Amino acid sequence: MFGKNKKYGGFLFIDLVVGLSVLGILLTGLALSLHGFAKFNHYQLLRQNCIAAAQAELDSIAITGRPIRDEALKRLWPKVSVSIQQSERAGQWEGMKLVKVTASGKSFRKQVKVQLSRYILGEEQ
Repeated sequence: MFGKNKKYGGFLFIDLVVGLSVLGILLTGLALSLHGFAKFNHYQLLRQNCIAAAQAELDSIAITGRPIRDEALKRLWPKVSVSIQQSERAGQWEGMKLVKVTASGKSFRKQVKVQLSRYILGEEQ
């Protein structure tokens, strides 16, 4: 009984090694793709936070006339830094201020930067 199958004795072992190698390659590819998706999701979340912070700053300036306090901003969006630029406009936009808010943060190696702007009726602060 065992004598007849002696020439096929290594086939099962080789088949097992090839199957495990293919499974290992597939699992490695899956792990790499999941890491790529995690990086992409982190970038998108930070981008959404930058948009929210910039929009909140614009709303605060439009309604109260002053930006959100720094400590409140850091508490709400700890990974986002915000800068504000205001300039008076002339011509068609005379009497209005252009307020530009730039929110930025770092996601892994990528820099996320969002700039929003709005014209606001100009009352001096």
